Amino acid sequence: MTSGRIIFLNGTSSSGKSSIARELLDVLADGVFFHLAVDGFNAMRTKRELGTAELDAALRRTRMGFHRSIAAMAGVGNDIVVDHVLSEPWRLLDCLTVLRPEDVLFVGVHCSPDELARREAARGDRPPGLAAHQYGLVHRHGDYDLECDTSTTSPLECAHRIKEFLPHRPTPTAFTRLRRRLLPDLQEPPTA
Repeated sequence: MTSGRIIFLNGTSSSGKSSIARELLDVLADGVFFHLAVDGFNAMRTKRELGTAELDAALRRTRMGFHRSIAAMAGVGNDIVVDHVLSEPWRLLDCLTVLRPEDVLFVGVHCSPDELARREAARGDRPPGLAAHQYGLVHRHGDYDLECDTSTTSPLECAHRIKEFLPHRPTPTAFTRLRRRLLPDLQEPPTA
């Protein structure tokens, strides 16, 4: 069975990842794509109040489960658009461990700090300053296959750029290069 393709959108909160993902589902005509968003997984969690330690542990397990869900969906041949915030180093390392690097098109979604602050305030569903806090963290690994800036380009234009780039994924992919650099002892590609 052939593994599915993974378009992995990484950027801060309010950077436009979900908007690009929705546009991608409309413009990608060669296959059936699923949008898997980390926010969707977080929304499935119980709503009762959790203490700090319990919440941190639950969030870590949620994100680890999210990564493995991506791998499982792609492993049986589904094409996936991932919407994620790699704001902690372990998140990227976990993804590099469980996802087949040759299947991943890694897309950096950028947005100017001023526009992030404006969007965050307009949304009203995020803690103030969340995007600013994540800004220096999510892209620090410094390696993508493709990058988009939603402060200067619409989500639809970004989606078309990704669609045009998808058949021309580089070899090695950014995930392959990052895996070699960050996890040199991990020899065999993971199986989903």
